[in-house]
Amino acid sequence: MKAVGVVVEYNPFHNGHLHHLRAAKTDTGAHICIAVMSGSFLQRGEPAIVCKWTRTKMALACGVDVVVELPYAYSVQSAARFAEGATNILATLGCTHLHFGSEAGDITLFHQLVQFMNENKEAYDFAIKEHMQKGVSYPNASAAAFRTLANGNETLLRLDQPNNILGYHYVSSITQQHLPLIPATTVRKQAGFHEKNIHDEHTIASATSIRHALSSGQELSNLSRVMPKTTISALEKYMLQVGHLHTWERYFPYLQHRLLTTPLSHIRTIAECEEGIEFRLNEAVYEATSFADWLQHVKTKRYTQTRIQRLATHLLTGTTKEMLSYIHEQPVPYIRLLGMSTIGQTYLNKKKKQLSCPIVTRAAELKHASTLGALDLQVDQAYALAHPPAITQRILKQTYKQAPIRI
Repeated sequence: MKAVGVVVEYNPFHNGHLHHLRAAKTDTGAHICIAVMSGSFLQRGEPAIVCKWTRTKMALACGVDVVVELPYAYSVQSAARFAEGATNILATLGCTHLHFGSEAGDITLFHQLVQFMNENKEAYDFAIKEHMQKGVSYPNASAAAFRTLANGNETLLRLDQPNNILGYHYVSSITQQHLPLIPATTVRKQAGFHEKNIHDEHTIASATSIRHALSSGQELSNLSRVMPKTTISALEKYMLQVGHLHTWERYFPYLQHRLLTTPLSHIRTIAECEEGIEFRLNEAVYEATSFADWLQHVKTKRYTQTRIQRLATHLLTGTTKEMLSYIHEQPVPYIRLLGMSTIGQTYLNKKKKQLSCPIVTRAAELKHASTLGALDLQVDQAYALAHPPAITQRILKQTYKQAPIRI
């Protein structure tokens, strides 16, 4: 059976994702679709609005055949590291293709850009350092360095759009690691990645706009135009069970506790804590009345919101530089299975003996599996803190027993 891989967060699953899934199978002629999905926390350093098990159900209900987890050590990272982990897992699972949505929609442009960047790597890295020495954030320094290198070349792919950036890193990762994956892309439809408003005439909206609508008090029934019924149902059920969606505000008291009780010398060891930023983190906590307020106090031109959110996530979960350095030096030691359809199960049964690492089906197996496994379990436990105590207790117990979702 031919398998196409997709890299996803599904926060939450919407009609744009459904369009992408159908395009992925059609464009590649694949029989099944394998999704590698971020777990409890996402690439921009945010908690997923609902747990990974609910998001797995959303995916399986709409045509994904296998859902596996992108480990935390890769999911809450820069685009390059995020892509490295995702492409490795999909290649290990035997996917022939990696399919992604992009603003460009032309895979040739991605190959051309990867070749161009490889040929100009030294000049690019030097230009980034020059811009960062002026107090510019890494994303802005990268963009400025690219403009300098491109020198007005309009044929090169634009790297100022989020899905193009991720797509570039997917193709780059496949090329650098010589992975047996064929990259393919389709144009994102209607909604932009960061759009905050849902347009009345559109049936596709960005996940950002859907989350914004939910946080603004919109009823789920009013969002049925832009999300499948199965997603609406899954969100309703989650809200009924736990009474809320996950946002950073629910974790802010725990972040305050970490900042107020952890010595600065230890905060310096936390992943992404660089250049004395620990002093800003600590000072801001005395001024802030909410996570959003704290973020505004910490943010500068050099320290972007995404970087601060990722650092806050690492602080909340106790993730150190040493942990991530060790993990990233090793091959991925296991693949965490979150869910599968009947055809997905058949595929995995056929592939199981050919895999270079084991498939893990329960959290209890992670505890002593590796540094990566212990960290993933630690992260899931931190994610459960958003609930009231009684629900937290139930979720923590369930964490060890949860088997993959089967549809």
